[in-house]
Amino acid sequence: MNILDIIVAHKLKEIERRKKQTSILELEKRSNFSIPVRSLSASLNSADGLGIIAEFKRKSPSMGFIKQDADVAKITDAYTSYGAACLSILTDIDFFGGSDQDLLTARENDIPILRKDFVVDEYQLVEAKSLGADVILLIAACLTPEQVKKLSFMAASLGLEVILELHSEDELVHICDKVKIVGVNNRDLKTFKVDIKRSLKMAEKIPNDKIKIAESGINAVDDILIFRNNGFKGFLVGEHFMKQSDTGLYFKNFVEELKSRI
Repeated sequence: MNILDIIVAHKLKEIERRKKQTSILELEKRSNFSIPVRSLSASLNSADGLGIIAEFKRKSPSMGFIKQDADVAKITDAYTSYGAACLSILTDIDFFGGSDQDLLTARENDIPILRKDFVVDEYQLVEAKSLGADVILLIAACLTPEQVKKLSFMAASLGLEVILELHSEDELVHICDKVKIVGVNNRDLKTFKVDIKRSLKMAEKIPNDKIKIAESGINAVDDILIFRNNGFKGFLVGEHFMKQSDTGLYFKNFVEELKSRI
């Protein structure tokens, strides 16, 4: 089994435990379930927006701990204050060191929030809404096209936006009407190797009516400028910001440099 297969198998067991602990009815009664949803699409289409989806994560399967004791409130406040279009919050516990509480804490910020996790069940959509998420991630590599349609339809019914994450051209068939935002991950989730050219190769194959996002392997302003010139409006950056000694200050300087070069 590759790492993605291991994660999904573990996630399915985790979801069954969660279902027994908290019913959908209980999730729907939580206060965050009824708050207005913030639109990532609108944020990325904003004429004066930079399109940075700034990610908070403590570790990854490929790197181990990046910043084990990172302060989610401090870092997400800095991301928001200095111009992030969206916050991406890892909620997977075992493989990424995240938690639901991280998202709840980040929800103090008034910008869209992506719940970054391995979504394989409708229960997780209701769960995401109850945590205050605005956007969910569907990873084509661990879903069939039919599952993507079903999950994206339910997400829309809850008011949630969807980012469909692709890794190769054969996954383009997963794109459906309810998906408005398509992300191309430069990291192969089966090997965790990064190839930043992946997004550029696939850019022309993604329908023009979809908002395109580049994910992973973005380590410099130059990378974002290349993607912008190839039709991308969103840029998900996680490890590069999180591994800096002062993530907030580094993000501020990164944004200032990007603004000066656009």
